[in-house]
Amino acid sequence: MTKNNFKTIALTGGEAAAEAMRQINPAVFSAYPITPQTPIIEKFAKIVEKGLVETKFVSVESEHSAMSLMVGAAAAGGRAMTATSSQGLALMIEILPITSGLRLPVVMNLAMRSISAPLNIHNDHQDAMLARDLGWIQIFCENNQEVYENNFLAVRLAENSKVKLPVMVCQDGFIASHNLEGVKVYDDKIIKNFVGDYTPENYLLNLKKPLTIGAFVMPDYYFEIKKQVADAMNEAKKVYLKIAQELKKITGNNYGYFEQYFMSDAKAVIVAMGSVSGTAKAAVDKLRSQGKKVGLLKINLYRPFPYQEVEKVLNKIKFVGILERVMGCGSITPLTSDISECLNSKTSRQTYILGLGGRDVQMEEIEEIFNDLLKGKLSKEPKYVGLKN
Repeated sequence: MTKNNFKTIALTGGEAAAEAMRQINPAVFSAYPITPQTPIIEKFAKIVEKGLVETKFVSVESEHSAMSLMVGAAAAGGRAMTATSSQGLALMIEILPITSGLRLPVVMNLAMRSISAPLNIHNDHQDAMLARDLGWIQIFCENNQEVYENNFLAVRLAENSKVKLPVMVCQDGFIASHNLEGVKVYDDKIIKNFVGDYTPENYLLNLKKPLTIGAFVMPDYYFEIKKQVADAMNEAKKVYLKIAQELKKITGNNYGYFEQYFMSDAKAVIVAMGSVSGTAKAAVDKLRSQGKKVGLLKINLYRPFPYQEVEKVLNKIKFVGILERVMGCGSITPLTSDISECLNSKTSRQTYILGLGGRDVQMEEIEEIFNDLLKGKLSKEPKYVGLKN
């Protein structure tokens, strides 16, 4: 380690997630390989094989079994982590609301990928959107450094006594998961001290305090229990910032609900999540050099969504463009729905659907979007960027 308590290592997003898990040292890890998540499993399997962690690595026959095992491991009192992509997440869907409903702090690394059919193994956000309202906290990452650091934030957030909810750390498949970047890896002792040990208050293997998990609930209390999950989500929003401030003392990086990039005097702003934010920043830089007042709002914490905070920064903006890597079939697209709740009548919005199935998003396309917004070329229908005629 350097005197700054970190060393810079070339890691893919998948390797960055695995390196974070090495330092977290979960009690149990179980996942089923699926492209583009597989590098996470491969890297972590080697870490386990070398004896660098005390983790019990459990091989299973499907993603459904992997998440079921996470429920059992977390309910038994262990720190539990997993990973998946696309159809794998879809196969887990039955167990995802069970995990949140039982208030189990599982952390999942999601390498986001398109949903079949047709079969496609490349990136968009359709899989993450499948689970956006199932009681899981969702953190979106722009790059590999964020993948690495957000894993630590996720573990602390999930296990907080006021939260006790599962968390997804979402990275873009291939764009992040398979691309090498320099990642600052911090000293093991510093990270161990930040993450701490998991000491649950109630768990199945506590013989001094027997309890039942997953009991059948009649209408008398089901509603109230679901309300508790919603309340925990509200608490997660508060706790997120407190943990973020602690992590900032180690890394120096900000972990707000969102990042504002040249927003203070912007006339036209793009809202984005994930790796496309980097492309948008480059476009902002270029257009700013030409005197055009444009900016970017990059969403970090997608669930729970920071409605009030986003409203404060967007309501002074004249034109807002929302970048979606997901299709709205018969409905408004997910991020557009959330952002629309934050806008007043003086702000005009336009949805742009792009990058589905891994199609490249070029900086020139982002520039064109900004120029579109600045000219007020808006429509009620979404615009499709890069779509072939």
